[in-house]
Amino acid sequence: MDMNKLLSLYHSNNIAVITYRDEEYPEQLKEVYDPPLVLFARGDTALLKRPSLAIVGARKADDYAKRSIRLLLPPLLQKGFIIISGLARGTDSIAHQQTMMMGGKTIGVLGGGFFHLYPPENKTLAEEMSKHHLLLSEYPPIWKPKKWFFPMRNRIISGLAKGTVIIQANIKSGSLITADFALDEGREVFAVPGPIDSPLSEGTNRLIKQGAKLVSSGEDILEELLF
Repeated sequence: MDMNKLLSLYHSNNIAVITYRDEEYPEQLKEVYDPPLVLFARGDTALLKRPSLAIVGARKADDYAKRSIRLLLPPLLQKGFIIISGLARGTDSIAHQQTMMMGGKTIGVLGGGFFHLYPPENKTLAEEMSKHHLLLSEYPPIWKPKKWFFPMRNRIISGLAKGTVIIQANIKSGSLITADFALDEGREVFAVPGPIDSPLSEGTNRLIKQGAKLVSSGEDILEELLF
């Protein structure tokens, strides 16, 4: 497609293009391995300048994940933290929704282009976020999501944040990839402990054994991020 037509298409869909050299490009993201040269954004790009925390976890998250997020969020939002996640099923969706319900701001990082939202059932959530919060992707809006796009987008989720919280994760969860990126980037990693007989707690409990900070309240997170 002709470049001018593409730019016109982006403009008509309220999509901003942020390059590595632009003032709007987040400084923290420049510190990651292989930072994206271009970010496509829909929504309030001013959120990129505020302190943020990533919350990720299992796609098959249960009510324990919802209760945990509901417990952790209030002090974090009171301190002005933006909540970042990946707009996936389960924990990500809960993190975005609970943040908005509590009056906070949230950023969703996609694993594909804006015109091919995945998962499709999050279309309404994505539209709400694009109006009052922020959606980001390193992939052009016309690109369809590919399986390998999602692990790569995790470096952006952790790279934008001062720390990453893993709520629930089985032993092969993609959330553990996000935790690995955060560690590689020198960022804090937090994990919510879970029942020892639950597969959804295997990943988080292992992270805690390996040195991630066990958290049971938002104040536990603020202790590391504010001091």
